[in-house]
Amino acid sequence: MTVSRDKTNKAGYFLRVLFLIILLACVAAVIFVAMRGMSKSEPAPGPPVGEVSLSPGKAPTLFEQFVTSGGWIVWFILLPMSFAMVYLSGFYAMTIRKSNLAPAGIGNEIGRILLAAGPKELVNNLGEKNDLVSIAIAEAFKKGRDDWFRLREAFFESMQEQALRLSRQVEWINLIGNVSPMVGLFGTVVGMIELFGAIVTAGGQPQPIQLAHGISVALVTTFWGLLIAIPALSVYGIFRNRIEALVNEAISEGEDALRKIRSGLESRRRLETAKPKQESSSADKIIVINPKQSAPAQQQKPVNYGK
Repeated sequence: MTVSRDKTNKAGYFLRVLFLIILLACVAAVIFVAMRGMSKSEPAPGPPVGEVSLSPGKAPTLFEQFVTSGGWIVWFILLPMSFAMVYLSGFYAMTIRKSNLAPAGIGNEIGRILLAAGPKELVNNLGEKNDLVSIAIAEAFKKGRDDWFRLREAFFESMQEQALRLSRQVEWINLIGNVSPMVGLFGTVVGMIELFGAIVTAGGQPQPIQLAHGISVALVTTFWGLLIAIPALSVYGIFRNRIEALVNEAISEGEDALRKIRSGLESRRRLETAKPKQESSSADKIIVINPKQSAPAQQQKPVNYGK
């Protein structure tokens, strides 16, 4: 029963490790490209004091505007958070599905297996499945055994535990969606600190180019924080509603299976109670037949010795 679940856990662990490797490679690539671009871009000599240069500067690329100008906060915090959000969204979109958690007709299938093979074989077959209903029914048989009321209670306890487990898993997306705006605000504060530092360095009369870096850090980090938070919170709401809908469908399928299990247990009990009656009735028949067989021997006429 645990073999298939162990394989599933190993596959999930492998996917997570693979994602971490890809994430680190992407972050390293971003840092490498950014540092390479910064080393190649040398500032042009400014005009002499008292003169204004009218020649336009080189227009920055989109990568420089939205990644490089954000500083280390974008490289080391916001970009990894965006990668994690995309990965979790894709992973849960593939796993939190009706075909995986609440397949149609699973209740009828459980009842059919119970009637054909019995409770022990049913538990073994359900151990190879990973949907909500199969896991809950298997746990219910372990705890309730032949007591249907205890079995029903254990079923709903298992369903509640699985629903909480799924909710805790998608809670990571909610966490990213709530933290990323705070990180963006942190970047805004850092940018404003750099901006005022540039004003102090310039003696109170800075050039616009000296203020550009602090302003870009403040705005780009805010941009990335909102860019991560909006889809993350939206995806979290979608997954939360999907989990509630799938759990309700699984409970409906499980109730169908419980009705079939109850009828199967009752029929099994009737058969078990009918066997002792048949054995006792057959024993009574033997006891009744024996006196009849010995009756002719007891009714023999006595011998008259007087004659």
